[in-house]
Amino acid sequence: MSSGSRNQLTKQIGEYLVCAEVARRGFYATPFAGNVPAFDVLAANEAGRVIRIQVKATRGDNWPSDAREWMDIELEGRKQVVRQLRKLSNPDLIYVCVAIASDTDQKQGRRDRFFILRASDLQQRCHQGYSRWMEKHEWVRPRNPASFDNRYGVADIAQFENNWDLLAAPTASRDRIGTATATARTCA
Repeated sequence: MSSGSRNQLTKQIGEYLVCAEVARRGFYATPFAGNVPAFDVLAANEAGRVIRIQVKATRGDNWPSDAREWMDIELEGRKQVVRQLRKLSNPDLIYVCVAIASDTDQKQGRRDRFFILRASDLQQRCHQGYSRWMEKHEWVRPRNPASFDNRYGVADIAQFENNWDLLAAPTASRDRIGTATATARTCA
């Protein structure tokens, strides 16, 4: 199987696993298969509360990301300079990072793992991890100075494992969505 096909299947598996877990918690959930840039799964409960979820799936123990998604970074010659953390358009967006258990893992009783956190939490973890790694290299990437590959692993987000209560936590952005939905139903 080509790596592109394998990556697409990993993404699809992750989205469907998240939909199943969210449904266990009383939400109707549907994946969007990459057709919506800002989220992968939309979930709603019977009261009309809507939650957008970004899913990141891996068959290993780390997830790739681009450091520029989280930080304003510039190249000065070969050296990278972080100017500041990026202002996130939706810091409360829920991320569910899925570590998909292999067939061998499942035979040994290991299960898929879920890490549930806000975009702002993931931004902090990515900034810390990237900074720690780059400081070891004096902020110059060894192979390609213009690479912004930023991997975060299970150890970086371990405290968020099975943090499904976050779905019930109120946030300003989700409360606005819920209010708009309630208003639309009232006016109809």
